[in-house]
Parts: sequence; C-alpha cells; structure tokens
Amino acid sequence: MQQIMQSPSTGIGLVDLDTSHPQAWIPILRDLGYTVACVYDGGTVHPDGYAAQFAAQNNIPHVFDSLEAMAAHPDVQIAIVHSCNWDLHLNRAAPFVARGKAVLVDKPIAGNLAELRQFKAWIDAGARIAGGSSLRYAPEVQAFRARTPVKPRAVFAGCGVDEFNYGIHAYSMVAGMLGPGIAAARHSGIRHGLQQIELSWRDGGNATLLIGGGAWLPFYATVIHAQSVEYLEAKVETLYRALLEQIMPYLSGAASEPPTLYDVLIEPELAALAARLSQQRDGMWVRLDELAEGQGGYDGAAFGRAYRASKLGGK
Repeated sequence: MQQIMQSPSTGIGLVDLDTSHPQAWIPILRDLGYTVACVYDGGTVHPDGYAAQFAAQNNIPHVFDSLEAMAAHPDVQIAIVHSCNWDLHLNRAAPFVARGKAVLVDKPIAGNLAELRQFKAWIDAGARIAGGSSLRYAPEVQAFRARTPVKPRAVFAGCGVDEFNYGIHAYSMVAGMLGPGIAAARHSGIRHGLQQIELSWRDGGNATLLIGGGAWLPFYATVIHAQSVEYLEAKVETLYRALLEQIMPYLSGAASEPPTLYDVLIEPELAALAARLSQQRDGMWVRLDELAEGQGGYDGAAFGRAYRASKLGGK
C-alpha cells in the first residue's frame, strides 16, 4: 500500500466534529506527515464552545466560526468534511472548492443525485475531491481483489446499525471486492430488521447485502467461488489508515490521479439510492443509469437529529 510522507506545510482543516472520525484520524494524519491546522464545528451534535475545547485537547492552533475564513487561511490546503448530516457536505465543501483547496468528503458522500452530480461538476472543472467509505480500501478487500481474477459466483455481505450512514460501508465493501460496474439494485425485503439488497454488475457479478438492524455488526462477506467458500471480515483498527494512505497523496498533490475515479467512487451511493427507489417500487430492479434528480434519497438532516439524540440525549 502506497505511503507518501508530506511536509508539515500540507495543512488540514477539520470541518464538523460530529462523529468519532475527527479524533481517530488526527494521529494517523500526523503520523503520515500532515499538519492539522484548523477546526470548525457547525453545531449539529455538539454545543457552542466544543470546537475550542477539541482544538485545545488536540493541540490544533486555529478555531474558526466561518468556513469562508477557514478556506481563505494559508495554513489550510485540504479540508476534511466530517458532517454526520450528509446534506451539509456540499455546502461545507463549497468555500474550499472556490478557493482551489482539496476536499475529503467523509461517507456517505451525499444522499441524493443532484448533490452527487454537483461534486462531479466541480471535479470536471478541476477540483480535487475524494472520500467515501474506508471499506473500499480495507486491506482485506484489497487483498481479495488482487488474488481473485475471476468473479465469484456470489457474495453475501453486510454490516449493522442503519441502512445508509453505516450501510454504505457494505455497499463499498462489495464494490471494492467486485470492482466497478454496478448496474442495478433491488430491495428484496426486511427480515429480522435487516434490509436485504441485491446488486448486479454489468459483467455478471452479483452480491446480496444485509444491512441495518440497529446493532453494530462486523463488516463481513461470505464469498462463493466455483469450488470453494471463503469468509472475509475487515478489521476496524486498520480501516482509517488504509483510507487516508490511499486518498491523501492525491488530495495533497503528491499523486496526480485519485485512487478511485469519481464515477466509480460514488457507485455505492448510487446503488443505495437505487435500492431505496426499488423499495418504493415494491422490489422492482432499478438501474443506476435510470436514477433521476428529485426522486427522494436519504434525509441527512433527520439522521443528524437522531445522531445528536443518540449521543447527547437530545440536548
């Protein structure tokens, strides 16, 4: 796995401190040679003053209450958008894109087609944007892909908690294992609280996902080959470093190409949107290329309110 050390001049601005990711990523970023220079928190989860407390505890020199001011600061070359409300991702990224700064968008990248397309428009215009689920880059997933030249007969994969914020990890895991080209999705029911999703690839690959259920589960996959069966489980403790080692060289300019092209990167999000539309259409197959703007998607604001309530008791 590629690891490119950066000089301390490559500064990071953390945007929104909602989840455990900002705290967990800081030591990895520093170990890879980056400087965490600034923080901003919009208050989706935490009360006023939390950003200053977080900065003091983590030796981060600058705290901003304006994204525009953070984007203009010379110490920030890359913004990492951690908002648990994915409906905020586009607006959080916009000031940095306008200033020519790179952006890492934490998972899920967006919850509707219009915003996914706007990120694409920015990339087509020259912006450096990457992100998504760490499961695509999990060492176990990458090793499977490298040693499996022939598509398996079937993959059964999943994870727990919820159907999109966490469920996107299962979509990304099978996307990393089977490669690009997800063609269609079908919602085939809810069993014991688990959403059952079928995915098909243009080259004949297929996967079945079991996601949600409220409780945490490991990130797992059972793979059916022509003459064997194997089980994969991604180790949580290696996921974040694997993601950052792959993405940060591109965002910093040390690598000229992203580890995953954007059209491939967002296939998990598009597949999840297709699965949701399939559920609304009584389980019909929905092709990713037939998705249209305005068909609903996933409500990030509602998730953000629920996330706050789960973390702070609704305070």
